[in-house]
Amino acid sequence: MISKGCEQCAEGAKMVLFVYGYCDQRDCFYCPLGENRKNVTDVYANERQVQSDEEVIAEAKRMDALGTSITGGEPQEALDKTCRYLSLLKEEFGEDHHTHLYTGITGGRENMRRLAEAGLDEIRFHPPLEQWGDLHGTEWEDILYIAREEGLIPAFEIPGIRAEEEFLEFLDEGAADFCNINEFEMSQGNFRRMQEEGFERKEGHMSAVEGSHKILDVMGDHEQVYFCTSVFKDAAQHRNRMKRMAQNVRRPFDEVTEDGTIVYGKTWVDAERLDELGVPTDYYAVKSGHVELAWWLLEEMLADGDIEEGEIVEQYPTVDGTVVERTPLA
Repeated sequence: MISKGCEQCAEGAKMVLFVYGYCDQRDCFYCPLGENRKNVTDVYANERQVQSDEEVIAEAKRMDALGTSITGGEPQEALDKTCRYLSLLKEEFGEDHHTHLYTGITGGRENMRRLAEAGLDEIRFHPPLEQWGDLHGTEWEDILYIAREEGLIPAFEIPGIRAEEEFLEFLDEGAADFCNINEFEMSQGNFRRMQEEGFERKEGHMSAVEGSHKILDVMGDHEQVYFCTSVFKDAAQHRNRMKRMAQNVRRPFDEVTEDGTIVYGKTWVDAERLDELGVPTDYYAVKSGHVELAWWLLEEMLADGDIEEGEIVEQYPTVDGTVVERTPLA
């Protein structure tokens, strides 16, 4: 059965809270962080850089978040901040707001206790690649049991670099609840280093690495192993999150697309002209220097010669309202 955290991600209902960009443990060649997030103390809720607790809560409400994933950098290296955000989210949204955290260090019992007390539900460990296959009898085995003793659900979350049967052994031993394998990806942040290591993008794909699926030949049949493809992340997780946002922020005249973008019309006539044409007030919104209205109504008015120019705008429902496309009409 898929974990609750993964289920919420698939629904687009999990807010991603980036709490800390530093990671002092190692410089992984496959780290996907871009330059704007690496080695920074800035906090991001989804794509939005936030300056206050109120903005974090506002972003969660904007998407009707059912839970939050905590990521970095290394969240355990900013434990006070991480715990504060966990407590904030639980206090605001209640105990049912599911939280999970990604970490590349063990942290120890005190960290596990503090995280659990702050409201963390699930912790996903990513051991260093060079230790894969030799984790038994180390702190990595110990922390799985310690985390469970402190009330957390322990799991693995690893990139699909290569198959490693030891992760299956931990599942069979009951030490970890599941193992998520993310399709190996090349990003702007790691592209050069990945090429230096001999990895190449799969033909026809934006980010997926050639050969990543081969890991399933060894690990794919285990019922507690889940493989998350790059296509799924974009087509399901991101798109569904955009749809949730769009339904919350859409105006009566906005159209929400299958991709979760918002489409509307834009023209430069005065609002008085729309009143003269009998356009209901909930079919348009007056902005500085222009008017936004239902795109289909704009097309009709242009076809009838009621107004002379306009454009159809498609944009994301995010706070910054990034425009995807503009289509001039005349």
